[in-house]
This record gives sequence, C-alpha cells and structure tokens, in this order.
Amino acid sequence: MNFQEFGLILFTENYESCVSFYRDTLNLPVRNVKPTLVSFDLPHGYLMVEKGGAGNDQEKARHQNPTVIRFDVEDLDKEVRQLEERGAAFKDKRLVFDWGTIAVLTDPDGNRIELGELNETSASMKD
Repeated sequence: MNFQEFGLILFTENYESCVSFYRDTLNLPVRNVKPTLVSFDLPHGYLMVEKGGAGNDQEKARHQNPTVIRFDVEDLDKEVRQLEERGAAFKDKRLVFDWGTIAVLTDPDGNRIELGELNETSASMKD
C-alpha cells in the first residue's frame, strides 16, 4: 500500500471538551477546523476529533472502545508532571511491565490514553 500518512478518527460525544483536552491539555497543534471536527497534527499523521460518538464518565471498557491512543515519550515522569500542570488527571502515573512502562489517563469521553516511555524494554521500539 502506498499511503501518504496515518490518521486516526475519534468520534466524541463531549466534542468541545475533547477538542479542548487534545488542544490545551495534550498541547497537540491544530491542523484544520471544520464545523463538526478538528484535526490535530501528530508526527507522520493526524488525530481527527469529530462529533457523533458516545462518551462515558469513566474509562470505557474494551468492549466499548477496543482502541488505546498511545503517545510515546522519552521522559515519562516529566511528561506526566507537565500534563498535570495543564489539568490532566492520571489513573496511573507509572505502570511497569516486561514490555514497557506507561502512564494512563482518559479524555473527557472516557477514551483510554497511554503515555509510553521509550526505552530498551518498549514494545514499540524499532529493532
């Protein structure tokens, strides 16, 4: 397949709160704004937040949303502190597994977001 870039579309119920979360809390750069969606720049792609999903007050169960949005970072503790300063509330600030280390939070719709620390144990590291 010969594609230009990768995109992820996230349908949201709490649209304005989710746009604010990704723009102001996660600090993702806005790429494009349309009446019912906002696209954010990601390295090699984009995240599109769009109206029309189903939200939840708590983290959605896997059967409700079998997808996790993962942002890999070099310094997990530093990123957690910076996001907390911008109002992010973490479910777990540091979970260590044999495949890597993550922090867990949710967006205003209850979608699971993980920060993955890039190191020699990270499953997402390129060989």
